[in-house]
Amino acid sequence: MKSVFITFDQAHYTQIVETLDKLSCRGYSYFEQMRGRGSKTGEPHYGSHAWPSMCSAIITMVDDDKVEPLLKRLKQMDEAKPQLGLRAFVWTIEQSV
Repeated sequence: MKSVFITFDQAHYTQIVETLDKLSCRGYSYFEQMRGRGSKTGEPHYGSHAWPSMCSAIITMVDDDKVEPLLKRLKQMDEAKPQLGLRAFVWTIEQSV
């Protein structure tokens, strides 16, 4: 099992949730308002007067065979609108309750 942590501009929310549904990635936790700045490109998401946009995040636990299809779709979303910002990180889950 893997954990996929996805950070994204709030404009991506509906498309990401639809992608999780289509891939049968049922369980996730959603963090609606986060602030941050990408490490390489894109606009900061500070929720301020100068940088008003905000970002969000979703963390989901998925079977190993679902990781690549999920990352492929997320990459397509990011490439379609690179200025919005979208990143995904994968960790191995060793145990869970």
